[in-house]
Amino acid sequence: MAAKLKIAGTWSGILEVELENWTVPMLRQEVANRSNCTPSSINLIFGGRLLKDQTDDQNNNTNLKLSELGLKNNAKILVTRVNVDEGKSFQQELMAEEQRSSRLTRLKMAVAMLAKRHADGSLPIDDYNIELEDQRGQKVNMGSETDQRAIMMGLMLHTKGKQLMRTQQYKDALEVLEMGEEAFSLCDSKLIECIDNVPILQIDMVWCYFMLRDINLLALAGERLAKARVGIERSHGKNASRARELQSSRSPEIALYLRLELLEGVAAFHCGKLDKSREALTSAKARYSKLQVSDEALSLLMSMGYHEYEAKRALKMNEQDAESAINFLEEEKEKKAKKREDDIKRQQEIREQKKFGKTPLGKAVDLQMVQVLETIGFERELAAEVLRRHENDTQKALDDLTNPELNSKIQLDIESKKRKRQQKHVDSITDELVSMGFERSQVIAAVNSHGTKTAALNELLAQGQMSSASVDGSIPSFDPATSSTAGERLNLPSSSGDERESPSSSREGEERDLEMEDELVEELHRGDAFSDYDIDVTKEAEALNEYLALLDSAMVRSN
Repeated sequence: MAAKLKIAGTWSGILEVELENWTVPMLRQEVANRSNCTPSSINLIFGGRLLKDQTDDQNNNTNLKLSELGLKNNAKILVTRVNVDEGKSFQQELMAEEQRSSRLTRLKMAVAMLAKRHADGSLPIDDYNIELEDQRGQKVNMGSETDQRAIMMGLMLHTKGKQLMRTQQYKDALEVLEMGEEAFSLCDSKLIECIDNVPILQIDMVWCYFMLRDINLLALAGERLAKARVGIERSHGKNASRARELQSSRSPEIALYLRLELLEGVAAFHCGKLDKSREALTSAKARYSKLQVSDEALSLLMSMGYHEYEAKRALKMNEQDAESAINFLEEEKEKKAKKREDDIKRQQEIREQKKFGKTPLGKAVDLQMVQVLETIGFERELAAEVLRRHENDTQKALDDLTNPELNSKIQLDIESKKRKRQQKHVDSITDELVSMGFERSQVIAAVNSHGTKTAALNELLAQGQMSSASVDGSIPSFDPATSSTAGERLNLPSSSGDERESPSSSREGEERDLEMEDELVEELHRGDAFSDYDIDVTKEAEALNEYLALLDSAMVRSN
């Protein structure tokens, strides 16, 4: 017996069906035919639920009949179209979001591991060291190990966030900056009050709100900006007096204050505080005028060999004074040269620390303490070994060094380890030459006689004798210029600790994300003491004009 279904939506009308015989696929096909589309693009909705191709396992997996799904005569069915492309697009967006979330998780873990390794005094496993510096490039120690680690994490995440801002990835940048703020919060608040990094990070977060055009967040940004201003003034002094003193009367902070005042004006506008908004925007516009570089000054600096970018940067940070800008550029050049020298020196120190080995708790030998003991008259190698054994405790090290019996025993241990390493190296060269087809006894004699693999190989080739291990009887070729160990001598530098780690190795239980770590370190190396103040104010200028115009319009309406 036929029943009538009332269809609405993509196709509207009355459809006669046999409820005891029709299934959902049959109904979907009929509706699709009348809608001139494919069945896969049709959704059927009945009683607030989507009708699906259901089966009854007790009935040989056949599709359920419409009557079994509760449909009766005069039942109402809503028909909607499914956009297949939209489904694919949604799936792609979902996958992209998962990848983004995974990448942010990797970033957070890599930052935490880098900070831990470089803040706890452990034996370095990298060929670089991440250290805290002030704006003059001087190394500083900020509080406890926990404080050091928190500040390092905050700085790394802030640096990464700024890189994402430069590439206009503001959503990702905001999440990274929020992680950076969380990291800074783990540090002693009294230490944080001494630096301007946190207030600058807060300003950058509100800038992301603005660039995302999130009106709800901008309306709430006033509190964050108020905290940023308090923090900036505490660090820089009233009217940036302390900052000017530190920077030899220069004004690198103008662009930062421009962004702060612009955002204060925007936040006030969205809160309906129009007078406050105009005051902030007017001040920001005055700062913007100070950042306009004259063609004459720029031409002068470029004629002296400076690149356009660095010339503009110097002029902006010196209020357009050409002479001050030139002095600034020369000072920066000297700082970069010194930093390169310091980096080379630090790499040499790291290699030496690896040579000396790690303490029982996995820390590096303190080279400053080694230097102190060396100036007293103890051999550097011996001093490093004693400090290694006593976790860099200078007094305990001195007690051992001034004890003739212990001193003698430690020196014997050093010589014993040296011989073991030397023998291990000889065995490695021997095995390598034997694998090339030479007789082991001849290899041992050649290595003992000549001391280097290159000389030993030349001796063996001159003898022209190959063992039966050689497959085709040919003489193996060897080019000393391409050998990674060419000219290597057997008297290796001594190492007083355990087996030293290679730069790419990781500590026990530590999974390193080398790709993410390299990305972070590269960004850190690219920055300098003025990176936070080096802001391209093009977007700020556009925003100033936009909001001043909105204010004028609002004033006209109110009158």
